[in-house]
Amino acid sequence: MSRDLPVDLARVFAVVVVVVVHMLMIGVGLHDGELVVTQPLQQQSWYVPATVFGQVMPLFFALGGFATMTSYRRHEPAAAEFIRKRTLRLARPSVPVFVVFALAGWLALLLGVDPHLVDLILQGAGTPLWFFAAYLLCQACAPVMVRLHRWHPLITFAVLAACAVAVDTARRQSGHVSIGWLNFFFVWLFVQQLGFVYADGVFQRRRWLTSGVFVASSALLAVLVVNRIYNTDMLYNLNPPSVPLILLGIAQLALLVLLHPLIDRLMRARAAQVVVFAIGTRLMSVYVWHITCLLLVSGVALLIPHGLPDPGSAAWWASRPLVLLATFALIFLISLWAARFERVPHIPDGLRAPGLPWVLAAAAVAFAPMFAITDWGMDRWLALAGLVGLVVTLVLLRPRVP
Repeated sequence: MSRDLPVDLARVFAVVVVVVVHMLMIGVGLHDGELVVTQPLQQQSWYVPATVFGQVMPLFFALGGFATMTSYRRHEPAAAEFIRKRTLRLARPSVPVFVVFALAGWLALLLGVDPHLVDLILQGAGTPLWFFAAYLLCQACAPVMVRLHRWHPLITFAVLAACAVAVDTARRQSGHVSIGWLNFFFVWLFVQQLGFVYADGVFQRRRWLTSGVFVASSALLAVLVVNRIYNTDMLYNLNPPSVPLILLGIAQLALLVLLHPLIDRLMRARAAQVVVFAIGTRLMSVYVWHITCLLLVSGVALLIPHGLPDPGSAAWWASRPLVLLATFALIFLISLWAARFERVPHIPDGLRAPGLPWVLAAAAVAFAPMFAITDWGMDRWLALAGLVGLVVTLVLLRPRVP
């Protein structure tokens, strides 16, 4: 099966958009000689409507589902083999950055840095890590979800959607936000299933249906937010995830199908393929390191007189292109070293992979601290817990003697 180059471009586009949004959302500056961290992007009048276009993670999860289904069609991997490889592809690139998180957090405390400031910076650095927990959950459930899709895709979609609506309703009526975390399961699995449908080619064969799906999902999303049933801010709807992300994922995937011929012509250019390949082969490294790189660039700016304009000021916005360029350059340099961790080592002859119980246990150990960071925000203790969890995960997934 030939590669779907528009999908490769869409995956890279989604991650780059997330990186840029996070860079604009975190403002590091000085106020009366004190280091402060603010969120200037959220103070803009156009921020909320812009989140409808900037919230691209549903598309990324749907494309992850496409990759999962195509993998199954190539060689039908055993559940243990599939989950082990996907867990390693998430855990291995995350270990080095968690070493930095844990060391920096505790070393700053020992050097007498204000603990509140340390935790505030760590909380910002840990913001993207919800993705680790959500994507790992989807990948661990993928073998079961592939079987359900093959059995009856419509029933699978209907059950997941009904459960997501029920969770949101219970959350809204009870006032307990914690209930919404059940949709960490239902919403993201629904979006992953969209990728299975894309892999089936249903929408590609019926473009009239795709156009109708795009219009209907967009219209329903507009009705839900205009009538204040859900928040207009799509980043607010992210954690805990809620039904608007389902509709956004449907609309984004439908739009990708409609634009597929145009994007395919673009991707025939050698230069486009080189750029997409260069970023696409190190996506996880780009994602897990980008906040750290932004903080490092901001730290260097502290050493430059007037190098940190007031976040949100005209000077701050004028400096963003240079900051973005410096941050992306640093991400690229780090990825030259870090990308090696994205490759899953082959199992040596004479050894075997661990069985399904060990693989599921490893996935659970990696998931737990990441989910805690998603819910509570990262601090020194959770940074350490995340590092320990990842190391234990790698130990549980190591090859062993038969």
